[in-house]
Amino acid sequence: MYVFGAKGKRYKLFWMGSEAKTDGVGIFVAEKWVDSVVSVERHSERILVLKMVLCDHLLNVFMVYAPHSGKPDEEKECFWSEVSCIPQNEMVVFAGDMNGHVGSSNVGYDGAHGGFQYGSRDADGSRILEIADGLNLVICNTLFTNRKPSW
Repeated sequence: MYVFGAKGKRYKLFWMGSEAKTDGVGIFVAEKWVDSVVSVERHSERILVLKMVLCDHLLNVFMVYAPHSGKPDEEKECFWSEVSCIPQNEMVVFAGDMNGHVGSSNVGYDGAHGGFQYGSRDADGSRILEIADGLNLVICNTLFTNRKPSW
């Protein structure tokens, strides 16, 4: 068990990583919420699902690290097929690095894309929008104005 912090302000770390130490996902859960965790599903070094009961509802927190551009298409297909098999009748939150740019336009994806972002959409961003739209999810950081990154 990995516990961090001072008594009363502790966090428990749930994680999954590769032996090569090139990929991995994890989530810290505050001490007051640890007893609400009912299961941790470590699908791969790219997907960890933490299931919690909050106010009599089951919440699925997906921690993800999507394959970045340059990775083989087969690896990306495997990742996205696993991610798209989420429970439809339960609350779901995705967090982590989806490794794509959804761009500034929400045309065709106004339910999933809030209309705020910057730059152009790339192929991985299109895949993110397709999955989000198909699963009735919203990309939260497109709901408000963002500063353009300095890089």
